[in-house]
Amino acid sequence: MVGYDPRAQTAAPTPEEAALSGSAAGMVTRALISPFDVIKIRFQLQIERVSSRRPEGKYWGIFQASRRIYSEEGLSAFWKGHIPAQLLSICYGAVQFVSFEFLTEVVHKSTPYDSRTSGVHFFCGGLAACSATVACQPLDTLRTRFAAQGEPKVYSNLRYAVSTMWRFEGPMTFYRGLSPTLVAVFPYAGLQFFFYNVFKQLSGPSSTSRDSGGNVRSLICGSGAGMISKTLTYPFDLFKKRLQVRGFEKARARFGKVQTYTGLTDCAVQIAKEEGIRGFFKGLSPSLLKAALSTGFTFFWYEFFLNVMRNIKEERRTDDLGEDNKGR
Repeated sequence: MVGYDPRAQTAAPTPEEAALSGSAAGMVTRALISPFDVIKIRFQLQIERVSSRRPEGKYWGIFQASRRIYSEEGLSAFWKGHIPAQLLSICYGAVQFVSFEFLTEVVHKSTPYDSRTSGVHFFCGGLAACSATVACQPLDTLRTRFAAQGEPKVYSNLRYAVSTMWRFEGPMTFYRGLSPTLVAVFPYAGLQFFFYNVFKQLSGPSSTSRDSGGNVRSLICGSGAGMISKTLTYPFDLFKKRLQVRGFEKARARFGKVQTYTGLTDCAVQIAKEEGIRGFFKGLSPSLLKAALSTGFTFFWYEFFLNVMRNIKEERRTDDLGEDNKGR
């Protein structure tokens, strides 16, 4: 079970164990879902309609976009920005799960609320995600810039991107899109932990740490939680991506129409005016695929790596007891 559980047979994970498990979960998950992320970002940044029935822009469907990206930019294009994305996932996973485990324990011990309830998981999950977002926002901006650029590349490597953005756009450029991100990430992450907790409770009692069925349930419950939370909060993710590429218009010109926004409100108004309500949900299809895989795999791998570390500790403890008994 993710989060503090006073009735658990095993001890609560230490901050180091939560950080290692969260980082490993983020790293493995990122490598698996990167292609969906690249397609989603391309859809989100396209001003023209994303529709196979009335194609207007460069991309109008998941399979069409996949074929076009592959033919124009090669297979490696689906992992564009993978280094900053991996750094983001490792950092985000560590901060988020350490914060979540800490907050659920504090709530249980310092308030009358039970840490196992879905409401507590919503509140603590939202706060944990906000902490991780503030810590990792520069890496998210870099990831978006790398994924958004076509050929020829504007940024040849991570170091050049950081120095160029700092010199010409200033340090605050790394925090562009932070406001809509924080507005969206609290309910999004909160709903992820909320529905994950609900689905886990509905699926029955927790399995033992050595039961692979428990890990499969974590994957299924996480996937469902990811799809629901992503659908409910998707427009804010689109606003964030549009704002993160402000000042990056030159590299976006070859993809179609380019729009400039002065802020969150202006972004929302212009999208509604020029692209309609459907504009707020551009890229939702690959986003749902990504959300299902990302959230499912994140919880799956987090619990998997926690179980691995717990099993190793149990085996070491058993070996130590055996050696002590032999000594006697």
